[in-house]
This record gives sequence, structure tokens and C-alpha cells, in this order.
Amino acid sequence: MTDGFRKVLMIAYYFPPLGLSGVQRTVKFAKYLLKYGWKPTVLTVVPKGYYAYDESLLKEAEDAGIQIVRTNSLDANKLFKKKVIKTPSERTRKVLRYCSDLVFIPDNKIGWKRNALRKGAELLAGESFDIIYATAPPQTDFLIGLGLKKKFGLPLVVDYRDSWLEYPFKYFPTPLHKWLNKRLERKVLKSADRIVVAHRRIKETILKTHRHLTYHDVAIIPHGYDAEDIPARFERSGSAKKMVVAHAGTFYGGRTPKVLLTAFANLLKHDEQWRERIEFVLIGNKRKDETKLVEHLGVAPHVRFTGYLEHGACVRELMAADVLWYALDHDILSPGKLYEYFGTRKPILASIVEGYTQQLIKESGAARVVPIHDVAAHEAALKELYAQFVQKQLPKPSPEFVDGFDRQNLTGELARIFQFLMDYDKGTFTKVEEAA
Repeated sequence: MTDGFRKVLMIAYYFPPLGLSGVQRTVKFAKYLLKYGWKPTVLTVVPKGYYAYDESLLKEAEDAGIQIVRTNSLDANKLFKKKVIKTPSERTRKVLRYCSDLVFIPDNKIGWKRNALRKGAELLAGESFDIIYATAPPQTDFLIGLGLKKKFGLPLVVDYRDSWLEYPFKYFPTPLHKWLNKRLERKVLKSADRIVVAHRRIKETILKTHRHLTYHDVAIIPHGYDAEDIPARFERSGSAKKMVVAHAGTFYGGRTPKVLLTAFANLLKHDEQWRERIEFVLIGNKRKDETKLVEHLGVAPHVRFTGYLEHGACVRELMAADVLWYALDHDILSPGKLYEYFGTRKPILASIVEGYTQQLIKESGAARVVPIHDVAAHEAALKELYAQFVQKQLPKPSPEFVDGFDRQNLTGELARIFQFLMDYDKGTFTKVEEAA
């Protein structure tokens, strides 16, 4: 313990200035752990080519006093000279992902492991740390945490932002690939002192696959929103007569605007007045797929692409909208941006499959939920929301519901897990499930 603080080494390949949703959970945990008496040191990569950069989040981390230690990584991103890589088309993304999963186990960040283990060992040998925390994906982070735990004997907390074996965009080209990944996961989970997941479905799949674990071994800490990111005042975007529907995030897999925009195109065909009623704002990296789609449907004048925005600017765009659109095609996915939506206290149009996340959105009390592939249902939803917009009766989520996802409070749950592990004598450390 230093200056009244305990110390945690946080292993996270994805960390600012790298952007996109994968960095949010870690940087916010690190920021607020300081308020709970934990001083984080983040072990991450020297940033190379990536799809998005967010310097504002890096500044937020530095201003919070987070120590950031970087090492080089021998992965594919090092090959790109450009700082920002163009987002590939859906077809290209699938090919690249398949080739990557064919060659690399558990993922294409395995080239970071050696350097990270070396630097992590230097840090742990040179300073007094209390906990090792590793977040995934990439699952390479877990292997680094496992290696450091074995060498230094510190408690290891692993945090799943997404499932390892059931992630829908991960391929297992052969049964051997699946078996090797499952074996690696089992090694990690048998050694981890606490398992944290961002989503109930992730917990269910872990317990089903690894029968040595009990219900109490896996804690759920959902994603959240940072109240400090929500502006107290904001300017509404677009015409006062038009309802603005905004979406934040990159499209891939089955999550595309095709069904929603097809529904709007159908409304236009039946009534020209819809041209003056709705505007769509799509926040995030734009691919050729989306450009071709809006042109093909004839809705380009009604769709505004912002391109990738730093986090603060993205939140301001969401706050300036009237309705937020959310799409989810796999219930196992951990929907990070959904909780940012909750934080804005805006109504949500959810194009979603049945499951836990659908039920969660309904509990907000401010959602219009439709089947993800049902064009007619989307048409009806747009009509209903627009009528509420005109009457100034768009719903709002309950304050109690929203407050439950405040990141500062959620970080308190992680800090309590850390403290629980510290309540054991390190000389006779007992695994959590054995002591429960």
C-alpha cells in the first residue's frame, strides 16, 4: 500500500488513444478506482494502426492521474504506417477475421504477450502491487495476467467484456481450434481468483462450459455511462419539425441500418410528407456498404453520416437527438453503447433479437422494441414515435433505472471485489469459491 492506496496492475490491450467501445470500460474503471482507494497502473500497447483514435479519452485518463505503461506488440496492426486504418467492408472483415482465427490462438494479439509479460514482471518486481486485473477481448490479456499471477502469486481478476467461446464474430475453423481455446480458457478460469463479466448471458455460458465453477464464482458488473460525460446543456440538432433518430457505433455482421432505412423508404413511397418528418444521424466509421445502401434506397438526403467522433462529441450528438436507435442481432453480445444511451435518458428504438438485452431495454420504460428483421414493425414504430414527437410525449426512462448504471457506482462494485480478495492473508491465500 502506497500513500493510503492499494495498487492494481490493469492489463488492457485496448486503451486510449485507441478509440471505439472496447476502451470505455477499462478507462472508466481506472478513473473511478482512485476514488475507492485503488491506484491503477495500466499496461497496454504502443498505439499503431487502428480503426479509430480518441485523444480526448487519453487526456481524461492522464488528467485522472492514471499511470500508463506501454510496450510494443508484434501484431498485424504494426504493419500499418497510417495511424488510422480505413474500416473494411463487411466481406473483407469476414475474410480477415477468418484468416486471423485460423492462424492465431487465442487471437491475433498473441504477439503482445512476450513484451507484456516482460514489462509486467518489471513493474511487479519494482513496486508493491496488490491485485492483477486483466480485461478481454483480446483473450491474450488473460494469458498475460495468468503468466504474471503464476510468477508473483498475486490475486488475478479477469473481466469478460465479451464471451470467449461464444462470441458470434469469432471463428473456429476446425474442432481443434475450438478445443485449444476451450483448454486455454479453462486454465485461466482455474487460476483466476475472481471472474467478472459484463453481461448475464456471458456468465451463463461460462458456467455451462466450465462445470468446476459455481454461481458465486462469477460476478456481473454491467457496462455503464459516465455522468460526467453527459452535458447539462446541449443544442438540439436538425429542424424543429423533424424527429432526429441517432445511432452510435460501427455496423458489422447482422447489425446494419438496412431494415430501418428500408422501412423509412417505404413510408416515403406512400407519403411524400415523410421527407420533412425524420432525419437519421449515423455516428461512427462509414463503410462503402452503408453509402451504397442509402443511395440504393433513395434516402441519402435524410441520412447524415458524422464519421467517427471522439467520445464527448459522440455523446453530444446523442443528446441532440430525439430518439436513439439500437440494433442487436446476438443476445450473447455485451452491448456497451446501450448503457451510454441509458445515460442520455432518451427514448430508444430497439431492433433486437429476443433475450436478456431485450428484456433489459423494456425495463427502462422508454423503449419501442421491434424484431430486428421485421420491416413492417419498423414502419409502425417510426409512425408511433413520430406521433409522440409531434405531441411532445416521447417517453423517458425512470431515474432509478438509469442511476443503476452510473460508472462510478459500478466501479465501487469492482473495488469491493478487490477488497474482498485483500481480506485474506496473502501468506495463506484461499480461492474465493473455496472460502464462500
